[in-house]
Amino acid sequence: MFLTRHATAHGPRWAVDGRLLPPSLVLGTLLELPAAALRPVLAAAAGDERTGDDLLPPIEPGQEVWASGVTYLRSREARVVESQTKDIYEKVYEAQRAELFFKAPGWRTAGPGQPVRIRRDARWNVPEPELTLVVNRHAEIVGYTIGNDMSSRDIEGENPLYLPQAKIYDGSCALGPGVVIADATAQRDLAIRLEIRRGTQMVFEGQTTTSQMKRGLEELVEWLFRELAFPEGVFLMTGAGIVPPDDFTLEVGDVVQIAMGGRSLTNPVAC
Repeated sequence: MFLTRHATAHGPRWAVDGRLLPPSLVLGTLLELPAAALRPVLAAAAGDERTGDDLLPPIEPGQEVWASGVTYLRSREARVVESQTKDIYEKVYEAQRAELFFKAPGWRTAGPGQPVRIRRDARWNVPEPELTLVVNRHAEIVGYTIGNDMSSRDIEGENPLYLPQAKIYDGSCALGPGVVIADATAQRDLAIRLEIRRGTQMVFEGQTTTSQMKRGLEELVEWLFRELAFPEGVFLMTGAGIVPPDDFTLEVGDVVQIAMGGRSLTNPVAC
């Protein structure tokens, strides 16, 4: 099942496999359900009315996006290179406790085709393509979407305490195109591909798989829910296994495309 959110004349509507759901059935309500009940409810609620192409970010304004750090070896290596406090990232990669941080509220999240941004006060900016878990209020993984965790590497590298400024700003988070309803087992070996185009030129491409992640998906969720409640569910980015080379930085006008699970999320870069 594929859950999408659409702009309509009467406000946002959710759809499953291209068929609109009742206006009253919103994601927050769906993520209050136990995982076992989600598919039957969606199947019973889907109507005959088909959707248009006006995709919105697959998240609601009141929900949150959180993120995990240094979950891939490539991410650890990149952070060591950029940082003036190098051993901190080696320690977190090997630590029992996961690195978790707030990324964006739903209302600040871009969707398919909407711009992501690079900070005006940063010199070294990259996209981070990430499997993003969709987790219900019961800490059960019920699906996933594609996430772009925009990051200012020079700001974080100057001082790890600047991480919020490197990661959290207007246009720093994109999700889409929708939510694939799938448990954790189906997400453990997904191919992820990143392409960055500048005009007609491909300036970077790379790929990885979620099987290269050091930490388990359920482990990340357990750490997130350890002292936090999410009554209407939460989105959790799981870290980046693709990092462009150290001499690369995004420019205004670039187009970032992330592919995963046979679907893709494309966003232009603005400032």
